[in-house]
Amino acid sequence: MECAKMIVSVTLNPTVELVYDLETLTINGVTRTHNVKKFPSGKGLNVSRVATLMGSKNIATGFLGHNLKQTVEASMNDDGMTHAFFQIEGETRNSVAILHDGQQTEILEDGPTISKKEADDFITHYDELISNATVVALAGSLPQGLTPEYYIALMQRAQENQAKVIIDASGATLKEVLNSPINPYAIKPNLDEIQELSGKTIDTSDYQAIIQLLDDPIFEGIELIVISMGGDGAFVKFGSHYYKASVPEIDVENAVGSGDSTVAGIAIALDQNEDIETLIKRAMTLGTLNALEERTGYVSKSNYSHYFEQMKVEEIKQA
Repeated sequence: MECAKMIVSVTLNPTVELVYDLETLTINGVTRTHNVKKFPSGKGLNVSRVATLMGSKNIATGFLGHNLKQTVEASMNDDGMTHAFFQIEGETRNSVAILHDGQQTEILEDGPTISKKEADDFITHYDELISNATVVALAGSLPQGLTPEYYIALMQRAQENQAKVIIDASGATLKEVLNSPINPYAIKPNLDEIQELSGKTIDTSDYQAIIQLLDDPIFEGIELIVISMGGDGAFVKFGSHYYKASVPEIDVENAVGSGDSTVAGIAIALDQNEDIETLIKRAMTLGTLNALEERTGYVSKSNYSHYFEQMKVEEIKQA
């Protein structure tokens, strides 16, 4: 399968999301609700859904268990998504998000174990999909049976096809990717992830301290770093330049998936060769639009221009 001039998103450990919207959660007791939503999710899958909603050509791939294959594919079809997931013998996981008392509690299953044959066969499948991809977004956790080296192998193969690779991972996976001799084009850690990587607590108002942190050798060779900071916007390093993005204050409906929507904005901007200020504004706008929706990894295109105009980007000079 050939993917000419399109974004490829990879979700190796997708999930079916179950969202329970409760007025209150009774601990050590029974809570009943009729307000339940079920839909396929996963970081890369959310990237593709948002890109599709914005009219950007893309394809979603990854591993998909036989147990939920029809359900997941039917939902993606309903969303107008193009997809080519690789079927495995294991079962796709469920994730539970409980919205309660103005808070959000998540329960995430580990997911299936990928066999060596499945891992090897997926590489062949992946190579066909990325043959002419402009951007590849590798996003989310690794299923059991795979190590961070698998992400690195996928990244290398994409780069050999001249695609720009965005990595949106955390923990040991992100750390090993950054310590490998192959660099992604872009990463999008959130505040917690960048603090975990650096071992330092970040004051989001101390721009020079953030610049100093991003000058750490572990980030050398990465062209674009977007640190998402929720309501505080983002801090961005692009080449040797630094930027602070500010976002408007909103009434948050559901922030889950806003980081994935931000990655979608980065991918679309890279695919369209947009300048860095437009890229930042696009990424921030899509992250904001997701937070306005109940559904994870979903945006309303009709609101895009209204919020895009409210995004502010300031270049920060290194002292």
